[in-house]
Amino acid sequence: MLMSMTGFGKAQGATESKKIMVEIKSLNSKQMDMNVRVPFAFREHELEVRNLISRTLERGKVDVTITMEDISNESAETTSTVNVGALMQYKRQISEAATAMGVAEPTDWFSLLLRMPDAIKAATPEAADEALVEVLHNTVKSAVEQLMNHRRAEGVELEKFFSVRINAIGELLQSVSKYENERLDRIRTRMEEGLAKIPVAEYDKGRLEQEMIFYIEKLDVAEEKQRLGKHLAYFMETMDAPAAGQGKKLGFIAQEMGREINTLGSKSNHAEMQAIVVRMKDLLEQIKEQVLNVM
Repeated sequence: MLMSMTGFGKAQGATESKKIMVEIKSLNSKQMDMNVRVPFAFREHELEVRNLISRTLERGKVDVTITMEDISNESAETTSTVNVGALMQYKRQISEAATAMGVAEPTDWFSLLLRMPDAIKAATPEAADEALVEVLHNTVKSAVEQLMNHRRAEGVELEKFFSVRINAIGELLQSVSKYENERLDRIRTRMEEGLAKIPVAEYDKGRLEQEMIFYIEKLDVAEEKQRLGKHLAYFMETMDAPAAGQGKKLGFIAQEMGREINTLGSKSNHAEMQAIVVRMKDLLEQIKEQVLNVM
C-alpha cells in the first residue's frame, strides 16, 4: 500500500494546571526537513520531540507547533510584577533633575514612571516538570498518529490515481498494434513509389529488399512495447507491496517508462501512433508529478 507524505495531525493533552496543544503538518520532500516551535519550558526537550516525530514520519517537510496555556486559577494570575524599587529610583532622579533645571515636576507621575525601562519585571518561565514532559510526549505521539492516518488516507487516493493512469497507458499501448502493419506497408509502398518515379534507375532488387528490411527493422517497436508493458506491471506490483516507502522506486520506474515511450515516439513514423505517444506522455507526466508525494 502507498502512503502519502502530505498530512496533518492535531492533538492536545493537559495536567491540572497546563494544557498542551500539538499541531504537525507535512509536505513532500526528498529527506526529513523538520521545523519545530516549542514554548520556553520545553526547550531542553526539543531534541526528544524531534526524535519522536522523525522515527515515524521518516521523510517530508514537517512543521511542528507546540503551544501551552495555563488553565488553573492560580496560573490565571499575572506572571509579571511592578518593579517598585526601580520606580522609586526614577522618581527621585527626575525630582532632582527638575530642581536642578528649575522646572516643574510632572503631574502624572504614575503614567510617566510605568513607561520607564524595567518598570515591569517579567517572570522567568519555569522548566517543565516530569509530569508535564510525559504529557508532552503522549500528545506528540497522538498528533503523529493522526498525521499518519491522514497519510494513509491520502495514499489510498494516490493508488486510485496511479491505477487509472497506468491502465490507460496499457490500453494505449495495446492500441499501437493495429497501426504497426499498416505503418510498415505504407513505408514500403512509399519507398517503391519513390524509386518508380526515377526515369532511369537500375538497382539490385535483392539489395533493395535487404535495405528495406534493415530500415524497417530499425523502426520495429516490439521491444519497446514489451519493455513498457513490463514497466507498467512492475509499477503496479511495487504500488501493491505491503511495505511503505515505495516513492523513490516508483519514481525510477516512471523514468524507465518515459524512456520507452520516447523511443516508441521516435520510431513511430505514423500520425496515429504519434498521437497515442502524446497521450501516453501526458498520463506519465501526471504520474511523475504525484509520485513526488509518495513515501
